[in-house]
Amino acid sequence: MLQFLIRRLTGAVVIMFLIGAFTFFLFYTVPQDFAALSCGKNCSPENLAVIRENLGLDKPISTQFWEFMSGIVAGRDFPQGHCSAPCLGVSFQSGEFVWDSVIDRFPLTLSLTVGGLVIFLILGLGSGLLAAWKRGTVVDKIVSGASIVLSSFQIYLLGPIVLGLLVYSTGIMEFPKYHNFTEEPGAWALGMLIPWVVMATIFTAQYTRMSRSTMIEQLQEEHVRTARAKGMRQSYVFFRYAWRGSLIPIVTILGMDLSALLSGAVVTEFTFDLAGIGRLAVDSSLTKDLPVTMGVMLFGAFFILLLNILVDLAYAYIDPRVRLS
Repeated sequence: MLQFLIRRLTGAVVIMFLIGAFTFFLFYTVPQDFAALSCGKNCSPENLAVIRENLGLDKPISTQFWEFMSGIVAGRDFPQGHCSAPCLGVSFQSGEFVWDSVIDRFPLTLSLTVGGLVIFLILGLGSGLLAAWKRGTVVDKIVSGASIVLSSFQIYLLGPIVLGLLVYSTGIMEFPKYHNFTEEPGAWALGMLIPWVVMATIFTAQYTRMSRSTMIEQLQEEHVRTARAKGMRQSYVFFRYAWRGSLIPIVTILGMDLSALLSGAVVTEFTFDLAGIGRLAVDSSLTKDLPVTMGVMLFGAFFILLLNILVDLAYAYIDPRVRLS
């Protein structure tokens, strides 16, 4: 296990370096004067030169790249002050450190992602197992039909419909709003409930069909049939042998869907006017705020790599036959 962690962490560092290098040279080779964007319309040549010097844009690209990558590890000094590691640069528009802006919005995106993940795993796996347990019955047909219908929805379509029904028409719930979890846990959960349900609905349909099919496949395995032949209870065989084996392919697909989950969080933030990292990324792209865009991309890549490592570790817990080495 330790060797596996060391190897994966080393690989993650290499991947992060390659992503950082790719994004840096991709954006900095764009024929655009970012100092002019930061300076504004009525910008004198003197002010333009000062801004270019403060942003470090007067240096060779190789020097800028070295300062950017070394700043992530050791920090950097700017006219605004010292940027502690991990330093992702300074925003062209606001003059704030990119890392501070990202961390300030990260709790909202994390709450949205984790909450939606928990809901669609519970609903998706639960309804899929129920359909497999009641295979061929009316319950199976209803669950399977509902999953097909729900899979055709999109967040930007389902979101306004839910808002119209629960907020504008009936007033049952208030418009989604983020609250600090540590200060107001009840308001936090209530304010994020609608975005959670909307985002989870799209993924629930997929995981319902997937868990049903993998569970039915596991029920045909020899060790499951042997357990039945020994006279074990149907429910015990279902949950003790078949259910655990069916989780392996689901966890594999979940690791591949993490990027899609973050993309869904971005769309959800725009649909419900939530100021998270996704909103920050889009706004920085529209204003051509290069450091913020690069910082969000690197932070998102790190987050996905971390979650994938956790998914790999889950294999050994779910199936003891899997050995990580």
